[in-house]
Amino acid sequence: MKTALKTVSALAIATGLLAGGAAAQEMPERIGYIVNYATHEWYQNVIKGMEDRAAELGIEIEVIDANLDIARQVAAAEDFMARDMDVIIMTPVNEEGVVPILRRAKADDMPVVLEGNPVQGMDVLVAICDYDTGYLAGVAAGELLKEEGRDTPRVMNVGLPLLSATILRSQGFMDGIQTIYPEAEMVHDLDGGGNPDRSQEVSSAALAADSDIDVIYGINDSSALGGLQAWRAAGLPEDDLLVVGTGAEGLAFLHEMFADGPFKLEAAMFPEMIGYTSIDTAVALFQGEDLPEHVVSPTTAVNVDNVTDFYSYDGESRQIQWDAVNALEAPAQCMKYASDL
Repeated sequence: MKTALKTVSALAIATGLLAGGAAAQEMPERIGYIVNYATHEWYQNVIKGMEDRAAELGIEIEVIDANLDIARQVAAAEDFMARDMDVIIMTPVNEEGVVPILRRAKADDMPVVLEGNPVQGMDVLVAICDYDTGYLAGVAAGELLKEEGRDTPRVMNVGLPLLSATILRSQGFMDGIQTIYPEAEMVHDLDGGGNPDRSQEVSSAALAADSDIDVIYGINDSSALGGLQAWRAAGLPEDDLLVVGTGAEGLAFLHEMFADGPFKLEAAMFPEMIGYTSIDTAVALFQGEDLPEHVVSPTTAVNVDNVTDFYSYDGESRQIQWDAVNALEAPAQCMKYASDL
């Protein structure tokens, strides 16, 4: 049997700091964040959460964009270490490429918090339970289709096989929908690269080969929206299509959810909370607290009826509703981990 990561909830970390742990000990002065792709809506909101929390705690935060280039990420880490940053937070461009960075950081006694994806040799990871997130979205999709009296669905998965986290989301989605429709089939399993242009390109080719699809699932919103744009470009009818996104990355999914179209479900991951929790975790690591390998951030499946419980939305901007998000319970243990792949 494979061993699960030791976990704790994001709320538990924040509660520990608010209870006086942060004030009672020396605080880091400077935290460096190496983001893998800063132009993406998800990471823009992660950074916003980090900046807001760092400002609350009186910490200076510096962000370097690796722009999906592992060599640039390595150089950024070396730069932060050379400048004696107190803590580094990093979203891996890819998992293997980050391993040498972690080795160097350990040798230099540099605390490193990873965001999003586990890497061999890490100390602590701030992330959702990816399989669980996909699974809950799959169950919600199956229940919605069942309420509509739909036949067994055929699914197009717009995935990202580069990362174990996104593989788990796709697996979870199919396992979840199959609890409602045991014969549900993944007709297309695509590599959309996690970006809308690539997702639209590969989805267009797949739909040209077989457009008998009932559900488009995207491992992030860019993937789901790329699949939907391919569907529209092909002139296919939207009445019986269900699109399910992942992330609640920014405004794009909200625009579609309120357009009364096929984008009806979202596996919300709350990037602002990820950013907030990453700073709290960096502080706790700097102070030498005993942390688990995985600080779990909560997720939930949302639809048009309840999405405004979590984000206010006026058509042009959004604001996270912290009371509702903080009320969500993160699982005590993820259903599956990267080691289960």
